[in-house]
Amino acid sequence: MSVGLVEETPYRWRIERQGAMRVPGVVFASRALLPDLSEEQALGQVVNVATLPGIVEASYAMPDMHWGYGFPIGGVAATDVDHDGVVSPGGVGFDISCGVRLLLADLHIDRLRPRLTALMDALDVTIPRGMRHGAVWRLRRPAELEEILTGGVRYAVAQGHGRDGDLDHCEDRGAVADADPAAVSARARQRGLEQVGSLGSGNHFLEVETVAEVYDEPIARSYGLWPGRVCVMIHTGSRGLGHQICTDFVRTMQAAMHRYGISVPDKQLACAPVSSPEGQAYLAAMAAAANYGRTNRQLLAEATRRAFERVTGDGELALLYDVSHNLAKLETHRSSRLCVHRKGATLALPPGHPDLPDDLRPVGQPVLVPGSMGVGSYVLAGVPDGPAFASACHGAGRRLSRHQAARTTKAARLRAELEAAGIAVRGASARGLTEETPCAYKDLDAVVDACAHAGLARIVARLTPVGVVKG
Repeated sequence: MSVGLVEETPYRWRIERQGAMRVPGVVFASRALLPDLSEEQALGQVVNVATLPGIVEASYAMPDMHWGYGFPIGGVAATDVDHDGVVSPGGVGFDISCGVRLLLADLHIDRLRPRLTALMDALDVTIPRGMRHGAVWRLRRPAELEEILTGGVRYAVAQGHGRDGDLDHCEDRGAVADADPAAVSARARQRGLEQVGSLGSGNHFLEVETVAEVYDEPIARSYGLWPGRVCVMIHTGSRGLGHQICTDFVRTMQAAMHRYGISVPDKQLACAPVSSPEGQAYLAAMAAAANYGRTNRQLLAEATRRAFERVTGDGELALLYDVSHNLAKLETHRSSRLCVHRKGATLALPPGHPDLPDDLRPVGQPVLVPGSMGVGSYVLAGVPDGPAFASACHGAGRRLSRHQAARTTKAARLRAELEAAGIAVRGASARGLTEETPCAYKDLDAVVDACAHAGLARIVARLTPVGVVKG
């Protein structure tokens, strides 16, 4: 099927309904960020998602969109729960609740620089990472894992891993209410037992950053972002537990679709009605993985606080926000109950939203947009009446596969280039570094600019890296 784009605005493009599409496709991007229509698979995935039963409004794609499993990464789609809407594990992905949290140190970068090497050395030995390298929290019994799957960050804080203020600035106050550990397979549990508080590999990272530029002074002030302030961004998810849950339920739904008369153009879009036993079981298991993913970031934050305390004497590191960018959530939009899939897309709640804590409610939710290694990150803010069910971009978006990226450079050269730019690097493997070379990603400035011009979010501040810990 050929995919044609119609320009609605310079930052919004439409794919008209054709074939089995139930709604149009909408791509938020500048012309320069648009995929090559002759070879880009991601636009075909936008079309395929538009065929899902119960989908409403449009099949959306963010400015950082690229090819993924079933859904494009950067894809957003909502289905009507009360009118046969479906839930699709491919619309969340394998790294359930992968997301970002941003910690703020009461420290100017000029005071940190003399101790940066010592801090990075401390983080190097403190942060477990790679495919299998241990965890911050060694669970003593399986019942503790059950508590994490049910209570998320709330349970972690109750056990002394954090402080009460962390909950207010975490999405859903740290725990999804509908989690059910009974829906999680034994294999998934086993994979999760030894990874609570671990960074993993791939594009996951812990980065020490500083506020380089402020674009919206009033919102930045509300967020506590001032020029030169030291920050720590943590990007990771639910590790092997979430991956196994996705694997399990893709198989379950592929087997179940015929019972509900559902046909999809790509088996990776396997789905079931939200109200079905399979749909409810997936949402319960997905919520458990979300609680695990948030707890994972909480434990890494606590380990980071301890490293800062040892090196700088200040381990407070206030949490600005923690938000997932791989999740399906039951939300109400225009009086309809919807299952909103965000895969590589960040929730961007507007000012005044009741789910925000009191101090953030007047200005809107912090939207955390990490860039590629060595490039830095952005903090955006949710806006009133934002399109795509209050969603925004989640990063720069890959333009080269990991295999292609690894062929472009050598680890030693990349490390030297980053060190020459004033960025201390602590990587667990040479391959892990080269796969995440900055040239493997789109231009983060262009992605964020498109996000703002499309009305998805407001730009608040830009952060630049001074140290990075990679798997």
